[in-house]
This record gives sequence, structure tokens and C-alpha cells, in this order.
Amino acid sequence: MKVFIIGGTGFLGYHAVHALLAAGHCVATLSKPPLPARDLFPPEVNISLGDFNALEDRQIISLFSGCNALVFAAGVDDRVVPKAPAYPFFYEGNVLTTDRAIRLAREAGMRKAVVFSSYFLECDKRWPELRLSEVHPYIRSRKEQAETCLRAAGDDLGVSFLLLPYIFGSMPGRPPLWKPLLKYLESALPVVFYPAGGSAMVSVDEVAQATVAALERGEPGAMYPVGAEDLTWREWIGRLLKLMGKHKPVLTLPKWMVKLGAWCVHTLHKLRGLESGLNLVPFVELQTRLAYLDGNHTREVLGYLGAPLQDALEATVTASLEPKTPTKDK
Repeated sequence: MKVFIIGGTGFLGYHAVHALLAAGHCVATLSKPPLPARDLFPPEVNISLGDFNALEDRQIISLFSGCNALVFAAGVDDRVVPKAPAYPFFYEGNVLTTDRAIRLAREAGMRKAVVFSSYFLECDKRWPELRLSEVHPYIRSRKEQAETCLRAAGDDLGVSFLLLPYIFGSMPGRPPLWKPLLKYLESALPVVFYPAGGSAMVSVDEVAQATVAALERGEPGAMYPVGAEDLTWREWIGRLLKLMGKHKPVLTLPKWMVKLGAWCVHTLHKLRGLESGLNLVPFVELQTRLAYLDGNHTREVLGYLGAPLQDALEATVTASLEPKTPTKDK
């Protein structure tokens, strides 16, 4: 295939490009400037720099010309805290942008597409009593993104979705998103405080493998949860601390205390005219559950091997922590 990736120089896109090349496919990409580092890809990868939303339809279709598959690795995630109300921001970044990309890909004659989405959609189905897609603007945008994409794709373009949990690894020129957490773990505090609960977690290399497999063998309209290991927060923090060479106890905070902290952050956002994509106080109900995924089923269905989470955790720690400057002898 000749695959076009929107967001190919981002964290997920970068690894997807290399996995597609290793599988024998051709790749072109559109990404916002500047490049995070030099020599990201071999010369055969056609890199166009620009803002997808600033380009006209005819320009996008021209970029898509000759490609028969699309990977949408852009959009906005829940870490962004926009001005209130939050939903228009997430609607534009995740719904309208993806709808346009799928519509233009179909016009350009593409036959396959993969969209990176969130495992919160799986959580929304599993725990309907939490009303996740109603309460949280970000999760609502992911649900509407999928619905809109399927309408835009019609019968001509087979689009599938990767439902992604916590992702680990590194790439040139971009610090890991986990750097603030690791700074907290590295602090002088003798104890680490964290909520109860846990999550599915995955290596970015496995996400890249799943991307290739979904393009090659994915079913139209399918949603594929991608996970390597299920860990409690305490297990996860313990593994990070061990990789950092730290020995600290991890104390689990009671739910009421986590909600109090969430309320304080929510109040601070409100005073600043901001609103999170995750309604922080009710989000504690999900955060303190075991949000696990059946990654083995997806690997079997799509036919890829997976990648060790431990290697990705180690890469995240190495890329996040500043190298120590050696002290000079007096």
C-alpha cells in the first residue's frame, strides 16, 4: 500500500511510519512544522509540513493523490485544558477534523483507513452507569468522532479504530508526556501518593504493529482495543520507581481525598475560565476502577505479535530524566 499519515511526526505517527516501512509499504505524511528532529525518516518518506485545517480541500486531495490508505494520528487529547466551554474545542479537533480527513480520503479514492482513538470508548460501553460520553467533553468527542467517520466513509472506505490506553516509549526530539509524573516520582518526597485502580498499558511499538495490521486486515467499522499489560496504579508506579533506582512506598489515597483534589483543580480551572475535557470530580469514579483491556484478542484477530511493555517503560524513563551532570573534583 501507499499510506498517507496525518500527524506522522508525532509520537504515534513516527513509530507507525517506521512500522509501515518495515512491512514494505510506502509512506507520505502531513505534519505541523517544525520537525522535532533531523533525519526522522529515510529519504523515501515524503514529508509535507503544514496545518491540515489551514489547507483547502483541493490541496489535501492533491496530497492524497496516489495513496490508497490513510492513518489519522492527529487530533487533541484529554491533557489539553481549553477555555470553557470545552466541548467546541474537542469537537473541532477530533470530530470535524477527522470527518473532513475521511471524506477527502474517500474522494481521493482511498480504500482503507485507521483512526487512533481512546480506550475510554470501551470503558463507556463497559460501565454505562458512569455516562462517560455524556459527562466528559473529551470522551463525547471520541464517540462522535467514530460515528461521524463511519458516515463519511460510507461503503467505499473501510475505516477501523484503535482504542488506545496509556502508551509508553520514546522518539527523537519530543520528550515523553510522562515527564511531569517522573519528576514527581524523582522528587524529595519520601512517599508516593496515588489513587486506587489501574489501567491497560501498551508500548508505542505495539500500537505501530496494530496500525499496520489494521490497515492490512482490519474490518470496516471495527474497534480494536490495544493493550499489552493490565496493571494497578500501584504496580505501575512501583515498576517506574524501580527503573529510576528509587525505593519509596506507594500509598493509596482514599477516594474522597482524590475527589477533593480533583475538585480543587476543577475550581482553579473555573476561576481561570478553563474547562478540562475530563470532568475531574466524576472522572475519579473511572480513575479508581480497573480499566483493563483484552489485548490478546486483538492480537489474535489482527495477527500481530505485540511488544514488551517493560522495554517501553524503560525507554520512557530514560528519555524523561535529565542526565546528571558529573561533579568536578576540587
